[in-house]
Amino acid sequence: MDEDASKDYPALRSSVQPATQSKNSNLGIVYINTWLSASFAELFTFPLDVTKTRLHLQGESAERARAKGTPMRGMWGIFLTMAREEGFRGVYGGLSAMIIRNLFFNGPRVVFYDFIRRRLIYVDNQGKEVLTVFRGFLSSCLAGCMAQAIANPLDIVKIRMQVEGGRRALGYPVRVTNVWQALEYSYCEGGIKSLWKGVGPSCLRAMLLTTGDVAVYDLSKRNIISAFGLEDGKLVQFLASVTSGLAASSLSTPTDVVKSRIMNQPVNELGQGMHYKNAFDCYYKLITQEGIMAMYKGFLPCWLRVGPYNIFFWIAFEQLLRLQGHHSF
Repeated sequence: MDEDASKDYPALRSSVQPATQSKNSNLGIVYINTWLSASFAELFTFPLDVTKTRLHLQGESAERARAKGTPMRGMWGIFLTMAREEGFRGVYGGLSAMIIRNLFFNGPRVVFYDFIRRRLIYVDNQGKEVLTVFRGFLSSCLAGCMAQAIANPLDIVKIRMQVEGGRRALGYPVRVTNVWQALEYSYCEGGIKSLWKGVGPSCLRAMLLTTGDVAVYDLSKRNIISAFGLEDGKLVQFLASVTSGLAASSLSTPTDVVKSRIMNQPVNELGQGMHYKNAFDCYYKLITQEGIMAMYKGFLPCWLRVGPYNIFFWIAFEQLLRLQGHHSF
């Protein structure tokens, strides 16, 4: 579009702006800024991720819990008990694994998404660059799946370290205290195969999560700018990040529950899970033993985490690009 046309049609110029700017983004800069922004956001929201994982695992054996008379606790009960009995170490257990994981998951998935979407954006007959919902979701699904396949061992480590605080509080011996011990423990338990335990439901979750918090953010921002003629600033980024947080939580919670249980379950000498045969078996037992709403166990802490996380992440990410003299995402 030439300069005169832009002057004549300011609304059209605004609607094209996000797609045009994304083409100028450097993938290396996108990767570094993604990791920095994700690590920054974790500092504020990680305790809710620990709470969510504990909530997912609380009902792992409903019959055993009832037999022992163990009361089932809600989100705040778990968080307050964890904070009181385990302190800072408990509520931030696994943070180091999460920050390292961001190097292998959040960084690559945003880069993959940006790389793929650039090749799927097209110019319509009005000269306007367009990213359709289907193409945006396709980009996010491919990006999420590839990134999770890379980062799966760090997911297992993170969940193990989050659970250790609860074991410590109950007087059980500590199995792992850092990322490398957790990796070694998992490897010794089941070999290299154990590091990709649960990769199926994890990839499905990553596809849904990336669709919710990356594609929905991107598409929401484009549509808000196009519909209301707003500039790509903090207000638009805030609205898009809130929308993406709700979408990501709604899409990913059921698979998140299954992923947590499969990754945390013990295995026999053959490396087979002792509670669940596979993801479908986990879904079946989850619904039949605990009810359909168990699929959304942890939705509130997930949303309370993902919502603020997305706001912190996307605004920090966009501001880093601006401060470095680059265009917005």
